Amino acid sequence: MGNVNCVFCGCIEQASIGVVEKWGRFDRLAEPGLNFWNPLAGECLTGTLSTRINSLDVKIETKTKDNVFVQLLCSIQYRVIRQNADDAFYELQNPTEQIQAYVFDVVRAHVPKMNLDEIFEQKDEVAKAVLEELEKVMGAYGYNIEHILMVDIIPDASVRRAMNEINAAQRMQLASVYKGEADKIRQVKKAEAEAEAKYLGGVGVARQRQAITDGLRENILNFSHKVEGASAKEVMDLLMITQYFDTIKDLGNSSKNTTVFIPHGPGHVRDIGDQIRNGLMEAAAGAQVTE
Repeated sequence: MGNVNCVFCGCIEQASIGVVEKWGRFDRLAEPGLNFWNPLAGECLTGTLSTRINSLDVKIETKTKDNVFVQLLCSIQYRVIRQNADDAFYELQNPTEQIQAYVFDVVRAHVPKMNLDEIFEQKDEVAKAVLEELEKVMGAYGYNIEHILMVDIIPDASVRRAMNEINAAQRMQLASVYKGEADKIRQVKKAEAEAEAKYLGGVGVARQRQAITDGLRENILNFSHKVEGASAKEVMDLLMITQYFDTIKDLGNSSKNTTVFIPHGPGHVRDIGDQIRNGLMEAAAGAQVTE
């Protein structure tokens, strides 16, 4: 009776690795592709493992140093080490529970030492601590931790409201400071503009009075040369009276009233002339002091 060889073949998918046993003991790893084993020699394909990257989301609730309850959402990316796939196959029955337990342990050992603000500022440090611990532990079981992300940090709802109120109050305070500075600048600029306007108005009035004085002087000189025997005082009186009546005329034309009462008589006219002349002389003297 001749020997009969019975060989089985099977195909291992890409990104997977097979575990072959012989008489119930681990024998070798089967690479992706076509593989052969001999059942008569006690060989069999016990199982396969995926070497793709797996992702595990872990939510941890713990308390900070300043007694704030906070939830941290951590995302762990891991994969089976190809050359150590037998350890991953035999050592751990549920790798996700093992990873989750170590994440809980590391996070709850670090976060209670930190304030809430420090957790937000140093979340990468927490993720790094978790990564170092998982790499040390899970590497012995045939798993490699590719990356860890601290996805979210969620404080208690009342704490979030308080943080938002503090932030809003700080921003309102800053806005009030800026608004006060803006009002101050506007008031200063307004005061400077009013001062400049008053200064320019004073310069204009002074120049106007100077022009009036120069014109009167020129009229007096021309009239004195053309009318023999007329003194400068008489000419000045005549000009003052003429301007006075011109002013009365303009007042009557521009006013809503139709009747204007003025004193009448030679004595009153002389008094008016003296008052106008004295006023113009004082104005001219004031203009020279201003300049």
